[in-house]
Amino acid sequence: MIRTLLTAPQIVTMDPDRRVLRDHGILVEDTRIAAIGPGADLARAHPDAAVKAFPRALLMPGLVNAHCHSGILRGTAEGQPVWEWLRLFIDPMHRVLQPDEAEIASRLCYAEAVLSGTTTLVDMWRYMDGSARAAEAIGLRSVLVPYVGEHPDHNYFETLDTNEALINAWHGKADGRVQVWVGLEHLFYAVPAALARAGEMSRKYRVGFHTHSNESAFDVEETKRRYGVRPVEALDRHGLLDAHRVLLAHCVWLSDAEIALLAAKGAAVAHNPISNLKLASGIAPVEKLLAAGVAVGLGTDGEKENNNLDMFEELKVASLVAKQLALNAAALDSWDALRLGTSLGAKALGLDADIGSLEVGKKADLIAVRTDTPRMTPLLDEGPYLNLHHNLVHAARGGDVVLTMVDGRIIAEDGRLLTADLPTLIADANRAIRPLLDRRDAWIRASGGSKSEIHYT
Repeated sequence: MIRTLLTAPQIVTMDPDRRVLRDHGILVEDTRIAAIGPGADLARAHPDAAVKAFPRALLMPGLVNAHCHSGILRGTAEGQPVWEWLRLFIDPMHRVLQPDEAEIASRLCYAEAVLSGTTTLVDMWRYMDGSARAAEAIGLRSVLVPYVGEHPDHNYFETLDTNEALINAWHGKADGRVQVWVGLEHLFYAVPAALARAGEMSRKYRVGFHTHSNESAFDVEETKRRYGVRPVEALDRHGLLDAHRVLLAHCVWLSDAEIALLAAKGAAVAHNPISNLKLASGIAPVEKLLAAGVAVGLGTDGEKENNNLDMFEELKVASLVAKQLALNAAALDSWDALRLGTSLGAKALGLDADIGSLEVGKKADLIAVRTDTPRMTPLLDEGPYLNLHHNLVHAARGGDVVLTMVDGRIIAEDGRLLTADLPTLIADANRAIRPLLDRRDAWIRASGGSKSEIHYT
């Protein structure tokens, strides 16, 4: 058994009581938290434990990124609303993407994630055997969701067959850190028979189902034109809200009836505020969802629609846009924002029994965040002027993370990735991007571009 004792002046547990523990320690035995108590007491009781002291940092749960796309298009797909952005930039890239490029993208994105404090990530991407290898090597906890397109106009995506093969090959691997769910790029990207099969696969393998929904006003109006109902209602009509577990990304343009339906079905939502702002999609009604009892996680979306995977930045923007939407400065306070990125995000993935808070018996997925920076000063950890949680949401940055631990294993420390050579990952991405863009541009010139209309049979 490997024992590690981590101590810090503050531990932000994110347990149901939102306890902030002072001068405590966390005893990790192999992959799980074995004890939490005064640091000095734990050190005396477990003299064999390797001690890692953080006198100028706090400990908190690792962040849960509930929706992301691997990629290497950062800064090359700009200035368009979501459906034009897909048509002009993204779908043509998918037509020419190669497996080695996809794996390079996953390795780089997973490295960026863990260096900035993310310990669990939901990734919707392509050729995901490579993503699974990347997740296993980098060491983070991952939910892999293939980009499935079961439609004649989108036959360049993954298929339900390749999705099923990935489930059989990788679900539960890497000591349980890799999960594989059933994915669908969007309701529009599949014929009705495929929608039914996606739900059946989720139930058969007892894995989650993940797709984009209600992302833009166009999304809603086009779904009503095709199906006669709104997107969440269309998903329900095809049995997809009865999948084993349901996580819908974005959900910006929801009706009250759709919110009630999500709550009744136990579906969860992945909120992506920065992506929604950048693509001018709107602001999701997060407080309405929370009030209805819907589990809401927080996601960065991909590097091409965010332009980074810093979940601390996402925490801040989530709080700010909720205030703007409600015209209420008290909306989505700092504790609730932190819940979206930790405990509630874990619940949205069905992983809250193991991760999302620092409690005895849970997995040792945790991070240390510097407190000796100007932006974290002053730091008040108790009493009526408590501001620690506000500083984490509105001031901290991913670069302040000085330790990332997953399953009791330290995978990043002091800004260094310990499980791969970061300069090599960066060089690989820089080498891969120009050929990928050149092939995309050649396809666009030869074909006249992606189809703007999708007709299903």
